Amino acid sequence: MHKIKQVAVFCSSSNALDEGFQDLAIELGRSLADGGYDLVFGGSNVGLMKIIADTMLESGRDVTGVIPQKIFDKGLGHESLSKLIVTEDMSARKKKLNEASDAFIALPGGFGTLEEILEMITLKQLQYHHKPIIFLDYQNFYQPLFELFDSFYRNRFAKPEYRNYFYRTESISDLMKYLKHYEKPDFKDKWYWVGSDQFKD
Repeated sequence: MHKIKQVAVFCSSSNALDEGFQDLAIELGRSLADGGYDLVFGGSNVGLMKIIADTMLESGRDVTGVIPQKIFDKGLGHESLSKLIVTEDMSARKKKLNEASDAFIALPGGFGTLEEILEMITLKQLQYHHKPIIFLDYQNFYQPLFELFDSFYRNRFAKPEYRNYFYRTESISDLMKYLKHYEKPDFKDKWYWVGSDQFKD
């Protein structure tokens, strides 16, 4: 079984979000803390990033932030973390987030959140890691994205088996059970081979 200690949460740095999204970040932070997990996140002192970090710090858990120099220089680094790592750029940030984490969760977010979670899916698809990846799909926020994924499968841009490489849930309790009982998936070769039986129903 994959041992999970540090969980990366990808989420928004916007302070303009509805209260429901903020409450979700608090609930997730408390649940992760109660489960004995530590947090790795984007290191910012704004938005859902700050909310979940503060929640877990208040619960006595270690919180590691990873922030690019350019964003840090804007004064957006969280100053009260267990550790704050400043990276050269965004690519280095994602690399460090991957290295420092045993699992990945995407809260509702924007372009940055989507980029981060999709990179982790791609790296898992290519078998650079076998860590759990979870979408916390509050109020079906990610429904359009999963409809796009279904189009990938129908048109053979991706294999239907890739559904097993990540998990989608609206429930934090369900998310916690998935983390606790996670098993490495049965990996499939990424590539479709012309003339092979991979094209058969």
